Amino acid sequence: MTVDRIFHYFPALTQEQKKQFEQLYAVYKEWNEQINVVSRKDFDSFYERHVLHSLGIAKMVSFKPGTSILDVGTGGGFPGIPLAILFPKVKFHLVDSIGKKIKVVQGAAEALGLQNVRASHSRAEQIKEKYDFVVSRAVTQIDRFLPWVQNKFYPKQKNAYPNGIFYLKGGDLSEEFKNVKRFWEEMELSKVFDEPFFETKKVIYINMA
Repeated sequence: MTVDRIFHYFPALTQEQKKQFEQLYAVYKEWNEQINVVSRKDFDSFYERHVLHSLGIAKMVSFKPGTSILDVGTGGGFPGIPLAILFPKVKFHLVDSIGKKIKVVQGAAEALGLQNVRASHSRAEQIKEKYDFVVSRAVTQIDRFLPWVQNKFYPKQKNAYPNGIFYLKGGDLSEEFKNVKRFWEEMELSKVFDEPFFETKKVIYINMA
């Protein structure tokens, strides 16, 4: 899959955004040769499995300017970096407990000229700030994830969804989510993206307000 599929699913991109999405592959290829953050066998599907998958969140919610978002366990910058390109007026804080991955995030943000991204080598539990939303891509089981982030939300909302979590996950989640006491809903990515990869992939929203 090429970058053109990103343009197909997100037709309102500016020239600057298109350029940044085009640059992503080369930027990550260069970093990946130094620090392996995307599995080598996966790299051929970079735009599908990493970029478009990250942007699945944007098919469920359009973040308003001024929104602040924490990306927990970002790895090499997913979903945070693609979302930061798509929402240039939204502030993103990308955190990971592995320092070399954060080095990649910082390098990628710099290469792409992203002014709305900062990155920290830290565990989610150590972050003391508050945000409108937390995003993450299947970092761990949800019952472990919720305690890491439960006190990190502003009380006031400014978006269509109350402040909370957007979580990229796959498969049948009924067992994993059966003890989640908060309101949550899922959106199947197969309804918005045609590629077979997305057949079992979902975006989960959890209301943390």
